Amino acid sequence: MDTRVETLEFQAEARQLLQLMVHSIYSNKDTFLRELISNASDALDKLRLEAFRDKELQVDTSDLHIAIEVDKVGGTLTVRDNGIGMSRDDVVNLIGTIAKSGTAELLEKMKKSNESVSQDLIGQFGVGFYASFMVADKVTLLTRRAGETEGTRWESAGEGSYTIEPVEDAPQGTSVTLHLKPADEEDQLFDYTSDRKVREIVKLYSDFIAWPIRMETETTDAEGESKTEVQTVNSMKALWARSKDDVDEEEYKQFYRHVSHAWDEPLETIHMRAEGTFEYQAVLFIPSQAPFDLFTREAKLGIQLYVKRVFIMDNCEALMPEYLRFVKGVVDAQDLSLNVSREILQQDRHIQLIRRRLVKKVLSTIKDMSAENYEKFWTEFGRVLKEGLLSDSDNRETLLDLISVPSTNDPAKQTTLRQYIERMKDGQSHIYYLTGESRAVIENSPHMEAFRAKGFEVLLLTDPVDEMWVESVPEFDGKQLQSVIKGQLDLDTEDEKEAAESERDQLKTDFADLLSWMTTTLADDVKEVRLSSRLTTSPACLVSEAHDMTPTMEKMYRAMGQALPHSKRILELNPAHALVTGLRTAVGETKDETGLNETAQILYGMALLAEGGELTDPSKFTRMLADRLASAL
Repeated sequence: MDTRVETLEFQAEARQLLQLMVHSIYSNKDTFLRELISNASDALDKLRLEAFRDKELQVDTSDLHIAIEVDKVGGTLTVRDNGIGMSRDDVVNLIGTIAKSGTAELLEKMKKSNESVSQDLIGQFGVGFYASFMVADKVTLLTRRAGETEGTRWESAGEGSYTIEPVEDAPQGTSVTLHLKPADEEDQLFDYTSDRKVREIVKLYSDFIAWPIRMETETTDAEGESKTEVQTVNSMKALWARSKDDVDEEEYKQFYRHVSHAWDEPLETIHMRAEGTFEYQAVLFIPSQAPFDLFTREAKLGIQLYVKRVFIMDNCEALMPEYLRFVKGVVDAQDLSLNVSREILQQDRHIQLIRRRLVKKVLSTIKDMSAENYEKFWTEFGRVLKEGLLSDSDNRETLLDLISVPSTNDPAKQTTLRQYIERMKDGQSHIYYLTGESRAVIENSPHMEAFRAKGFEVLLLTDPVDEMWVESVPEFDGKQLQSVIKGQLDLDTEDEKEAAESERDQLKTDFADLLSWMTTTLADDVKEVRLSSRLTTSPACLVSEAHDMTPTMEKMYRAMGQALPHSKRILELNPAHALVTGLRTAVGETKDETGLNETAQILYGMALLAEGGELTDPSKFTRMLADRLASAL
């Protein structure tokens, strides 16, 4: 027995994913072959690129190909390539571990969900190699990395562990041998040793792969004698190089799944070609589902760069801005050097030109979506698209036309900014908004009372990124964006102002002593206490100056470790509220200064809590409140 054979445990998340594949509820098990061929194609791409860049790498790239071998007697199917191969560490890290944040949470959802949801969730996670266990009881992998002398054999039955051992005479590249489960057509588990079935799957899912996919096939000659010959079973024509009219919808779907390693269908397909001084072809896809890692640090941009059909790199950051990182696809440039690096790409004038055109095309495609597709798109990718309002000033106006947000106009439907403007009242010059943690919190905010009473529509912004983009976007279509918690509020018409002028002046006089006293009493917490035109039912609310940072923004910065000084805000009082009028009377009559001070602090604390803020000393607040309530009994 070779003492160098090791038995290792799968990482917990990998083990969970394996169990989902072994007991798969996913009906289309044929896709395992697409995943293996896609991996083999990637390995061939990487070897060709590595050989071009490293002239000392001793490899033969004259006949790079993928081979599929079936053994009817042994019940096995093998997918073999002579690509880049893997080292022992590569095998352990790529197959024994799923090193992506969020994986555990996703897998827990998959375990708990029903059949249809599980299929969607599987689509969010590129299972790749693990898909083999949908059709195999055991999988054996043999690989040797180009440039190394020792190979590695990996084997597992898809349970909790796998074996791994060194191999001296392994050929360069990777072979994956599946020890197939018995066919069970009721469970969509077919005979994958059938030449006809394998060819059918390759034609359906992998016909466009740029490398030859070869199989031994039995043929009959003119004399009736059978013989075996090796045939290439895919057309190898790059889909992006073909005319749009020559590509059907199913081919686009399969190509999308190949480049994205996803199992869903594209929501929109963009096939474009530029000719003239700088030529390129591109096929881009807007997915129908957001990948589970869209907001994690590991999230990658989804564009592959080719030069004259030669693969150059995955995740080409130079071709697509980060806020469009969900876009998948291929760009094939005709006039770049094969030896181009990521650093050079960032500065390349041609690449910058391609990027501008791709971005404009993606945004125009989103704009032209049907209402149904746009709603799906916004649900999946709206949050990330809004990041572009901060980073892409060139396309800001286009993005502002695309965004869709909840508003008080309709509890079920979102609105665009343009639709909001069409509904604005006569004489209204601002687009009003309020940010917060949820729709319910915002709608119940005291700041909304006057807007509700007077019938003004307010945008309800609940995404964290909303806090940031509204600060950087001063206006849309000539209308200023205005937070309802900032500055002085002016919702009255000129006639209403004129009619109420004498009443306002009288209120200022009546409440002058109270406002002065409270401003002094609460000087540690507020910069000013004044009468409010925002409130109709609540006694008080806190507002900010026009250019101050909002409390939610402050909280976000502190959560990121930013030290911010305590900022004082303005406390506004409702002069019609019984608590405020009673306090005014008490200030003029009582000698209980301690009790009044506590009442003022309680009023401030109530305003803070009403907007979802946090008390600096909750126990002190509850003690004062209990004392005030007790004294009132």
